[in-house]
Amino acid sequence: MSDRRNSWLMLGAGMVLVISFLLNVSLGSVSISISQVFEGLFFGEWSRDSLRQILVNYRLPKALVAILAGLGLSISGLQMQTFFRNPLAGPYVLGISSGAGFGVAILILAGSIFGFASHAVNPWAIAIAGTLGAGLILVLVSLVAWRVKDSMTLLIVGVMFGAAVSAIISVLAYFSGAEALKLYTIWSMGSLGGLGWEQVWMMMGVVLVGLFPVVFSIRAFNALLLGESYASSMGVNTTRLRWWMILSAGLLSGVVTAFCGPVAFVGIAVPHMARIIWKTADHRVLFPASALCGAVLLLLCDALGQLPGSAQSLPINAVTSLIGAPLVIGLVLKRNFSKDF
Repeated sequence: MSDRRNSWLMLGAGMVLVISFLLNVSLGSVSISISQVFEGLFFGEWSRDSLRQILVNYRLPKALVAILAGLGLSISGLQMQTFFRNPLAGPYVLGISSGAGFGVAILILAGSIFGFASHAVNPWAIAIAGTLGAGLILVLVSLVAWRVKDSMTLLIVGVMFGAAVSAIISVLAYFSGAEALKLYTIWSMGSLGGLGWEQVWMMMGVVLVGLFPVVFSIRAFNALLLGESYASSMGVNTTRLRWWMILSAGLLSGVVTAFCGPVAFVGIAVPHMARIIWKTADHRVLFPASALCGAVLLLLCDALGQLPGSAQSLPINAVTSLIGAPLVIGLVLKRNFSKDF
C-alpha cells in the first residue's frame, strides 16, 4: 500500500513539475500562452519571431536552470541532513558555497580595489570565479576529511571555513567601490536568468556528475540514519561514504552557487517537505522526491518573481524564503495537528 501511495505521489509530483515548467515559460513581461509554447516548441510555428527569441533564448534556459538548481540544492541538503543527522544542515554547511562567493568577491570586489572595471565582468567570468572558489574550499574540506574521522568535527570545520571566508568578503566589501559593491550584492541575492545555452549545458553536466555518487550510495544513507557505528556494523564503508558525500554535495552546491548565486532556503526546507508529504525516511524515495519538490518550488518561485506584466523581477532568494517558509510551517503544523487528533 505504501509503495502504491509513493508511486502515485511521484506521478503527481511529475505532473506538477510539467505544469510548473509550462507556467514558468509562459509568464513574464510578455505573455505567451501555453498553446503558443506547444506550437513553437513542437511544430516550429511562431506567430511572431520576437516570441521565439524570448522563449528560446531567455525563458527556456531560465526554466532549465531553475530545475537544475532546485534538484541540486535539494539533493545536497538531504545528504547533509542525513550524514550529520542534523535537521538544520543544508548544502552550505561545508563552506563550499561560501567558497564560490569568495571567488566571485575576488573577481568583483578585489578587482574594483585594484582598478578592474566592474562593467567588464560577464556571466562566464563570474561562473568561472565561483567554480574556482568552490573548488578551493572543496579541496580544503577533503583534506580535513582525510585527517578527521568524526563527522561532527567535519561539520564544525566546514562552518568555520564559511565564517572565515565571509569575514574576508566583508573586508573586501569595505574597501571596494560603490559600483562593485552593488554588483556583488545583486549577485548574492540569487538569479536564475542571464545564462546562455552553453552555460546551461555545462551546469547540467556538473549536476549529473554530482548525482552519480548519490545513485551508488542510497542504501548506505538508509543505514546511516541510525548512526555511523550502526552503518559500519551493517557493512557500510563510512569513510568511502563520506568522500562520496563531500564530492556530490560539493559539486551540486558549488555549481549552483557559481551560476545562480547563493540561493537560500531550498536546500534546508525541501528535504523536510519531501519527508512530510511522502511520510517516509527511505532514501530510495526521498532522493527523487526531494529532487521533484526542489525543481517545482524553484519554478513556481521564479514564476512569481517575474511580476507578470512587468519587465522587472524579484531576487530569487526573496521569493523562495517568502513563499517557502510559510509552506513548510503549514506542513509541519498540519502533521502535528493530525497526530494530536
